[in-house]
Order: sequence, then structure tokens, then C-alpha cells
Amino acid sequence: MPIKFLKEVVFHVVGKPSEDIVNHLDGNKYINEFLIAKKINLTVNQVRNILYKLSDQGVVSFIKKKDKRKGWYTFFWKIEVLKALELLENILHKRITEMHHQIKSRETKLFYICSRCNIEFNEETALTHNFTCPECGGVFDVKDSAQVVKEYKKNLNRLESELKEVNVEVNKERVRIEKIQIRKDKKEAKQKKAARKAKRKATEKARSKIKPPKKLSKKKAKYKPKKKSKSKPRIQKRIKKSFKKKFKKKKRI
Repeated sequence: MPIKFLKEVVFHVVGKPSEDIVNHLDGNKYINEFLIAKKINLTVNQVRNILYKLSDQGVVSFIKKKDKRKGWYTFFWKIEVLKALELLENILHKRITEMHHQIKSRETKLFYICSRCNIEFNEETALTHNFTCPECGGVFDVKDSAQVVKEYKKNLNRLESELKEVNVEVNKERVRIEKIQIRKDKKEAKQKKAARKAKRKATEKARSKIKPPKKLSKKKAKYKPKKKSKSKPRIQKRIKKSFKKKFKKKKRI
């Protein structure tokens, strides 16, 4: 991506003095903020404030790592090329719309100027001041807007040409990101497949180590007749004796 587009985005967000920060940011890897500060001769806090403003617009992203020894966080920054281009695209669309309005206004309305103070007034303001300059009291002259319209149209052509270039860069960046995502998805799918295969092998190996249980031989249980309890004959003898005694008593009677 041309560096001029990135600088234009930074200029729009944080102003011209911060344009140089673009030269020390990368679109593919994160850069240590201390390294950026050293290269552009600013303090880390100044660099971080600039980058925070850009981050609010999605132009840059960051990760932070904690220093285990010192305990503070260090930020690493990366420029988001696609989001920066899309932001510039929106900016250019707005400028082109504004330019169309200005050209239409110049072509359809009258404008007045004070030749002494070189101050321009639209028709409503001129009427409010009774067509006299509030600064010097001079009478207004009608301004010829032909040259102004010509300059506006020239700027409009430049903006439209720049927008076409940005659109081309946006499409290129989207294709690049899509290819990276496809490669990433393929790599993840390959890793998952390898993991499943390894898990399956480990399961099979574990199963092979387990010994099958011994089969228990089914022996026919021998029938054992129940032993007659010795208590039953004794009970029967007692019953007979008691019966005989009762029978003898009845005979005596």
C-alpha cells in the first residue's frame, strides 16, 4: 500500500506532526512502542497518545505483554491496512460530496466581496449588512465565481482520481487477507486431522494393552438331595406318646 494514503489517514485523525509515525509501523507484525518512540524522537507516553487516537478509529491494533521482572506492561502496535484504507475511502466520499455541494452553490447563488478587506459574503449575509462592509464601510462588489468553480472542479477530479486508487488498494488488501485466512484455515484443519489421527492411534494402542478376561468354565452343578432333618422323627414320637396317653384316659373313663 502506498505510504501516502496512510499518512493522509494519520493527518486526518491526529494531525500533520504525527505523520512520521507511519514510517515505523508494520502491517504484518507488532512493533515495540519503545522502539517507535526512539526512532521518531518522542517519549513513550506521547507515542502512546497518538496511537490510542488511531486505535479509536481502528487504524492500528495492539497487544500487551507484562514484564515479569518489572511488573509493567509494554505495548506492541501494528497498522491495520484494510481498516485504514476503508477509513480513507469514507473520508474521500465525504469530501467529494461536499465539493459537489460547493460547486452547485457557486453556480446557482451570488457571492459578494469587499475589495478593500478581501472578505467574501454570501447573498444572505450581504443583505443583512445592507451590502456594505462591516469592517471598512465599503460597498460590496459581486464576485465572479467562474475561477472558484474551476478550482473546485479541479479538486473534485483529483479527489475522484484518488478514490479510484484507494478502491484498487482496498480490493488488493481484501484479496490478500482472504488468501491468508484460507491458508490459516487449511493449516488448522490439517492440525485437527493430525490430532484426531494421533488420538485414534493412542486409543487403539491402549486397547491392545488391555488383556481380555478369562472365560469362566460352566460346570453343571451336581444335585445333592437334602438330608432329612433328625428333628422330625422326634416330634412324631412325641405326638404318638401324647395321643396314646389321651386314649388310655378315655378308656378308663
